[in-house]
Amino acid sequence: MKKIFKDLSRRFGPGILSMATFMDRLFFMLLIIFSVTSFFFVKELFPSSGFVKISVENKTVYTLPLNKDRIVTVKGSLGENLIEIKNRKAHMKDAPCPKKLCIHQGWIDRGTIICLPNKVVVTVTGNEQNNRASGYDAVSK
Repeated sequence: MKKIFKDLSRRFGPGILSMATFMDRLFFMLLIIFSVTSFFFVKELFPSSGFVKISVENKTVYTLPLNKDRIVTVKGSLGENLIEIKNRKAHMKDAPCPKKLCIHQGWIDRGTIICLPNKVVVTVTGNEQNNRASGYDAVSK
């Protein structure tokens, strides 16, 4: 641990680390360890699932299974979005929005893709029957 702090003091100067106490250094190391290990548990909050929910202007237009490959066209406020479902993943293939940020999000097997200018939301959700019966979401479970 001393070697890590010596390397840091060489790079950033002796001022910051020379003022830190042992407890400051211990807290800093625990914070780094906690941050790195939390990345491994994030997937537990958003489990891989079986359905894609496509909404336009906050109204669900489609709820489709991920196990069947298809391309869906959805009409939004600016034009048509193409959503592709393939290999149990989904992505926005084409969108009329100016910056195309929704397309650059790539393939997802959990989470959400949002085309904000066109008001189209693609969400990969859990088992449709389990979501309705339990009422739990990823935060409260």
